[in-house]
Amino acid sequence: MTLTWPVVLAVLFGALLHASWNALIKAGTDKALDTALVHLMGAVVAFPLMLWVGLPRPEAWPYIAASLVIHIGYYIALVGAYQHGDLGMTYPIMRGFAPLLVALGSGVVVGESPSAASWVGIVGITVGVALVGLAHPGEALHHRKALAYAFANAAIIALYTLVDGRGVRASGDAMQYVMLLFVLDGFAYPLLVWSRRTAQGRRDIVAYARHRWPIAALGGSASIGAYGIALWAMTRAPIASVAALRETSVLFAALLGTLLLKERFGLQRAVGTGVIVAGVMALRLG
Repeated sequence: MTLTWPVVLAVLFGALLHASWNALIKAGTDKALDTALVHLMGAVVAFPLMLWVGLPRPEAWPYIAASLVIHIGYYIALVGAYQHGDLGMTYPIMRGFAPLLVALGSGVVVGESPSAASWVGIVGITVGVALVGLAHPGEALHHRKALAYAFANAAIIALYTLVDGRGVRASGDAMQYVMLLFVLDGFAYPLLVWSRRTAQGRRDIVAYARHRWPIAALGGSASIGAYGIALWAMTRAPIASVAALRETSVLFAALLGTLLLKERFGLQRAVGTGVIVAGVMALRLG
């Protein structure tokens, strides 16, 4: 399997979709609830598509089951990270260090060892993501609980990436695998958020959802597209390379934050952008 330019461009577009639904969450007033609504609406959008494309092969079901269990850990760590730290600090750590862990584990799990050039690209993207996302790295050291949850979630993201990478190859059809995964996975995190709220908080959830569901539906659709593209790409290119490319979403999130939320970009993010671009080129050459 090789990483061709069409696959690179597709994964980068998927990364833009991923950043878009995260930007919607960042712009909301209740990040945990917005995340839950995005997942719930993603399941609603995926259900008719699942009926249309059909179910994946039975060989893929064990991987889907494992992925669902792993995602429960992901949601718990996600809530912990967002409770103890800002999205702008925890998100880059979770997304930035995961591809490095995928690359370390891909040789054992899927028998794909990155080449020297690919390693340069993976490390470059990881460093670039950290530079773009962690605008104030010194502040992160004062949020140890948030850091612990974020790094734990990076490991969890790497784990479900490897599991889903193998699962989608076993399924024979990326669309079938993704739609079933989103339908089954779309209720775990919303139920977790619901269980953590008081009676008044649950009434607030219903009121909040009434006016936010159209935006959440857009976010859920973007989430389906983002992960669907990534898993499709893993059937045509090395999993570690796709995982690294996918995390350029942090760069797109920073750009969207600058354009839509009027956040400062700055020299550090500019340098990080250059490092990410160099990493993408190294991955393609690798």
